[in-house]
Amino acid sequence: MPEAVIVSTARSPIGRAFKGSLKDLRPDDITATIIQAALAKVPELDPRDIEDLMLGCGLPGGEQGSNLGRIVAVQMGMDHLPGTTITRYCSSSLQTTRMALHAIKAGEGDVFISAGVEMVSRFTKGNSDSLPDTHNPLFADAEARTAEVAASEGASWHDPREDGIVPDPYIAMGQTAENLARIKGVTRQDMDEFGVRSQNLAEEAIKNGFWEREITPVTTPDGTVVSKDDGPRAGVTLEGVQGLKPVFRPDGLVTAGNCCPLNDGAAAVVIMSDTKARELGLTPLARVVSTGVTGLSPEIMGLGPVEASKQALGRAGLTVDDIDLFEINEAFAAQVIPSYRDLNIPLEKLNVNGGAIAVGHPFGMTGARITGTLINSLQFHDKQFGLETMCVGGGQGMAMVIERLS
Repeated sequence: MPEAVIVSTARSPIGRAFKGSLKDLRPDDITATIIQAALAKVPELDPRDIEDLMLGCGLPGGEQGSNLGRIVAVQMGMDHLPGTTITRYCSSSLQTTRMALHAIKAGEGDVFISAGVEMVSRFTKGNSDSLPDTHNPLFADAEARTAEVAASEGASWHDPREDGIVPDPYIAMGQTAENLARIKGVTRQDMDEFGVRSQNLAEEAIKNGFWEREITPVTTPDGTVVSKDDGPRAGVTLEGVQGLKPVFRPDGLVTAGNCCPLNDGAAAVVIMSDTKARELGLTPLARVVSTGVTGLSPEIMGLGPVEASKQALGRAGLTVDDIDLFEINEAFAAQVIPSYRDLNIPLEKLNVNGGAIAVGHPFGMTGARITGTLINSLQFHDKQFGLETMCVGGGQGMAMVIERLS
């Protein structure tokens, strides 16, 4: 059975939504730029040998609609290349890598592009997942319950099914973070310290050239070349973040200092069979060892990385102790903290260059971005095995184990 190997990655800088450096770029334009950058790193590859372009997008619609994957293929002049657009929200472009893995293992192709994009700045009303008239009335009681808890002070979460209520799959991610912090005993101090850690590590990684290694500069419509992420901030202190106000509940714990912002960006991964890589004389960057995806109550979706990571590790025949570096997407400190604690991940192995609290989280981009970051980190720190994982809106978790090969 062939192995699936990654031979190239590329990502754009990550911009802050609505007011950041990438706000004037269309999602199809930036995606085409980044895929072309990833392919340029593999000149030995004949583009006609690519089986499919699989594009992850958290909220496809508006400029991100109409099967963006196929639009990008045609835009790049690759009319022969089929394209599809996949959503699994925060793990959309990890899902596309998983699909490439499965196709290669099944012998149904040798070369695939797994890419991801989210341009929150370009969202139109049709992109919104919070339009009340689109929600199934089956969940009306759950949504009312969420609103009541959100508006109250000192409210604690318990499983809505205990009250005969179907959980709320439309629940805002910030509310799930507040729920999780309370049931897992995560304090505001814990969350603020983790947020500061992310910023400080990202600042250090900028200084040592880590992030520069993986970013492809992009040019905006006015000719500005953007080569750095908007998010990381120098000199962030605990005292500074402790003064921020909660954003989701009157007495809440989640603030702008301990969760990710809204962002824009795109990333791409070129994945192929090990036999094709040998045929082309390529030395792969990494091998995809295993993946996992699991579900749980939407209202505590932040714990998704726990079971998904256990599943991926079990399929790989590995344990937490075998993994050298971990990347848990930092949607909220409130969910990363209980996830790494429940998995017994040593903090010194986790998000060692900072994470999404500092760098950003463009939903559909994140899976592919973290794959590139994890490979970069394994190379930079001369390590072998890595695990990436994330919680996923709607109550899911996803994970992937990779082995560095070069």
